[in-house]
Amino acid sequence: MYPLTRLRRLRRTEEMRALVRETALSPKDFIAPLFVCHGENIKKEIPAMPGQYHFSVDRIVEECQELYDLGVSGVMLFGIPEHKDGTGSEAYHDHGIVQQAIRAIKQAVPHLIVIADICMCEYTDHGHCGIIHDQYVDNDATLVYLAKQAVSYAHAGVDMVAPSDMMDGRILTMRKSLDENGFINLPIMAYSAKFSSAFYGPFREAADSTPSFGDRRSYQMDPANSDEAMREIESDIEEGADIVMVKPALPYLDVIQRAVQRYDVPMAAYHVSGEYSMVKAAAANGWIDEDRVVMESLIAIKRAGAKIIITYFAKDAARKLSGK
Repeated sequence: MYPLTRLRRLRRTEEMRALVRETALSPKDFIAPLFVCHGENIKKEIPAMPGQYHFSVDRIVEECQELYDLGVSGVMLFGIPEHKDGTGSEAYHDHGIVQQAIRAIKQAVPHLIVIADICMCEYTDHGHCGIIHDQYVDNDATLVYLAKQAVSYAHAGVDMVAPSDMMDGRILTMRKSLDENGFINLPIMAYSAKFSSAFYGPFREAADSTPSFGDRRSYQMDPANSDEAMREIESDIEEGADIVMVKPALPYLDVIQRAVQRYDVPMAAYHVSGEYSMVKAAAANGWIDEDRVVMESLIAIKRAGAKIIITYFAKDAARKLSGK
């Protein structure tokens, strides 16, 4: 009891605070999302996401080398196709843009973990995450194409696939297809609890993936539902997911913590585009200290229990942590 107990004693200096700090960040905690496009010598800033770019394959290799040198564990690739159609065919074409990037990155920076997002929204002419029948995303018809995408990325040399579509049964279908094609050791990071969130807006500009009709609420999760998130996570684990994910991160820290306490599986959290762009906009107006807000946000995500943080701030945070 006060005055015998004075909790401020251990906050007096930075050295003392560091000594008793409970949560520590490392560049190894981070995965950097990157957007790859066709062409050469392209590094074009995304208007809604200042500091983020569309990279051609040659320039994305340079970015990956820089991230690796900073100690960042890996990258997650999103493709910007030249051609879109009803089945998102470039997503599973052997010479698709993501497949090209995987090969180039693994040749140049072999020890950087390369993860490929699996979905159809960037590749379809309607912008939805699956096959459309009667203005509705057909769950079971979509599974075949998601599995083809996973196998194509595996042949290109990807280290991990990350399905983000939120179709029922996609993890089991993908696991079977990968195993049948000899990729029994390729892990799956499942976007298990992916909520239908307004925080995805800047990403949809970056990936040109806004639906041409309707929205994604019939397959992405209702933000009000935490119990359902546990069911989704458990289902993906039972179907063979090696890592599970909650997306977005900060508005769903309670879901992350609840899942970590309940399931003994590595947890990833996606610090999404809207979370990134809000910080950038506020900092540009002088309303916040960007560096401090970024680090506080990332610490909160890790403190909630995430082992892996997918964040557009990966490079900036790694620089700060490494002093480079």
